[in-house]
Amino acid sequence: MNSPAIKVLVIDDEPPIRKLLRMGLSTQGYDILEASNGKLALEKLAENPALIILDLGLPDIQGHELLRMIRGRNESVPIVVLSSRGDEAGKVQALDLGADDYLTKPFGMDELLARMRAALRHQLQVQGERPVFRAGDLSVDLVRRIVKVGEREVKLSPKEYELLRVLVQHAGKVLTHRFLLKELWDELTDAQYLRVYVRQLRQKIEADPERPQFVLTETGIGYRLRAPD
Repeated sequence: MNSPAIKVLVIDDEPPIRKLLRMGLSTQGYDILEASNGKLALEKLAENPALIILDLGLPDIQGHELLRMIRGRNESVPIVVLSSRGDEAGKVQALDLGADDYLTKPFGMDELLARMRAALRHQLQVQGERPVFRAGDLSVDLVRRIVKVGEREVKLSPKEYELLRVLVQHAGKVLTHRFLLKELWDELTDAQYLRVYVRQLRQKIEADPERPQFVLTETGIGYRLRAPD
């Protein structure tokens, strides 16, 4: 028996974008719901989509406000935001409000599909709370607090481990500087402290810290840990 198609809600006021997404995602087996405005999008939530693609530029409800409203009704549904090029502040705000990822228009379908798969994998990981995270040669045992690269055990300081743990818990998701600072230091607001610990962590787990494969930089926004295998 075939498993039921994954339901994706596309919220975008531009008919050509909706058509592009409907055609591109349908060929990959996704079941597409469409909403051209915020009001319709909130109604479509009743159909329980497994993932939401949200354009921030809607005619009736400001995109970030709609994101806040969706998160108020559903804390766990993965949300991939579409934003205009150069709207860095808008991307950061969306991620801080609970978006899982973002894409800048114009975007490639292959990249969108990869971001969707990562967001869906992350949701399954959170629901299952897998005790051991694996991505390539990196493994993190969250129960025993053991970090390995290949067969080599890596010794981390308490703060380095806490940083890695937060990244693992949200693997595949972009985490803003502000989110990470709040998770790790409560009152600290200087992103320079975060950069120091990211650099130290990379020195210990990356084969080439200057070209990281695990802890990836989202320029001007934050960091993303490579999604699990």
